[in-house]
Amino acid sequence: MNDETRSPSPRQRFFTRERRSVPAARAFAREALDAWAVRGRTDDVVLCVSELATNALVHGVPPGRGFLLRLLLLGDVVRVEVHDSGGGVPAVPSGPGGEPREGGRGLLLVSELADKWGVGERSPGKIVWCELGAARGGG
Repeated sequence: MNDETRSPSPRQRFFTRERRSVPAARAFAREALDAWAVRGRTDDVVLCVSELATNALVHGVPPGRGFLLRLLLLGDVVRVEVHDSGGGVPAVPSGPGGEPREGGRGLLLVSELADKWGVGERSPGKIVWCELGAARGGG
């Protein structure tokens, strides 16, 4: 594999359970995307990071803990992973008639913006991830 086809190293950072972690996670994602010269769908990736980080803080991070944000560039696909130590399996909630309920709009946004998303196992906790195709280039 030559340097042009090799994926750059994953970027990851641990965030504590506090409100300022969500904007810090967004800034971290933008820095990684800039470093990787990702130009397409940057705002979509950052919005998915924001929603998954918020969900981790609200539903998945017990007091005194935090979450790990991991970003990977796999060819022209950006993978966002949020690792937390909470239980449960996130899902897009639906109310009567399949309409989304008031809560859970974050995962609804992720499911609409991302090419795919899911939940993986972790001990303790889970990994909520999404993938978005994104163009790379100089401009």
